[in-house]
Amino acid sequence: MAGRSAAKNVDEYISRFPPQVQAILQQVRLTVATAAPEAEEAISYGMPAFRLHGALVYFAAFRNHLGFYPPVRATGALARAVAAYAGPKGNLKFPLDEPIPFDVIGAVVKRRVRDNRAKAAARRAGNRTRG
Repeated sequence: MAGRSAAKNVDEYISRFPPQVQAILQQVRLTVATAAPEAEEAISYGMPAFRLHGALVYFAAFRNHLGFYPPVRATGALARAVAAYAGPKGNLKFPLDEPIPFDVIGAVVKRRVRDNRAKAAARRAGNRTRG
């Protein structure tokens, strides 16, 4: 994708890939939207993003893998589920030549929604005490 201008929207981003990768990206998009129906879709940092009380998740296709961001902070079963896909900085890397674990992606998104909502509530509570 070097030398290309940034996509204006998620549809344009997805259209730049071969059909089999487009299908994966569309399924990731649907998985995120289903797990976070109130989230808003956008392009951020040149890749598809969803926002809900701040950045929720980003994803991007590369030559051999799908990247899923930001780093996942998980415990228990979710930590075990993402361990096989953890990149060096905690971001997730899903090989494109293996089945994509959409259930794991959905679980990560639900965790991020919960975390983002808790942070937003804490900010609101902090603002009320300063008033």
